[in-house]
Amino acid sequence: MKPIINHPWALSQEEALNLQQELADKVVPTNQLGEIKLVAGVDVAYQKDSNRLVAAVVTLNAKTLEIVETATAEDIERFPYIPGLFSFREIPPLIKAFAKLQHTPDLVVCDGQGLAHPRRFGLACHLGVIFDVPTIGCGKTRLLGEHQEPDTTRGASAPLIENDKVIGNVVRTQTNIKPIYVSIGHRISLETACEWILKLTNKYRLPETTRHADHLVKIQLKNSQSPSSP
Repeated sequence: MKPIINHPWALSQEEALNLQQELADKVVPTNQLGEIKLVAGVDVAYQKDSNRLVAAVVTLNAKTLEIVETATAEDIERFPYIPGLFSFREIPPLIKAFAKLQHTPDLVVCDGQGLAHPRRFGLACHLGVIFDVPTIGCGKTRLLGEHQEPDTTRGASAPLIENDKVIGNVVRTQTNIKPIYVSIGHRISLETACEWILKLTNKYRLPETTRHADHLVKIQLKNSQSPSSP
């Protein structure tokens, strides 16, 4: 699986902001989905005291939620730590990991934001646009926007609003458990994105895609070579 849009990653902050605004116009906020058989989760971790990143992709059977395939990759930081521009740090190693997959996922769930982003172009949007794959942003915390607290029962939700616009939903995935923040990434509606997040959270607060990708990236990070190793 390779991106259909390729652009430089070693950019200045101004260049990254301009590119972000340019690519944001390509986000499709409606359903352009085929049959969803495989759902992937992605995660990126930072190696302590070094400039290395570790990325993981875990693909699950959409019906059984069993793991079908995994892939990991390492890379070096190509972009500084700037809030709102994390995708420029985290997508390069993800591209390497996706290239190792034997099966192309029909939907990707990102541990981060999509449209619920200051420039409406979080990691989920960026990844979705360059690969032209349906993506969902699913964050553990709120980046911006205001909302009412949803009801305490599983499946309850409330709109996440900024400047009088709905930029996502706050979704209660388990009864009496802290909600999560769901937003459109690419080629999916907010309603459908929330439906899929509930399908993927049959036991826990976070989607199985996120849980497995997080677990894999921690293992890979622990086992990866030290920065001084060849």
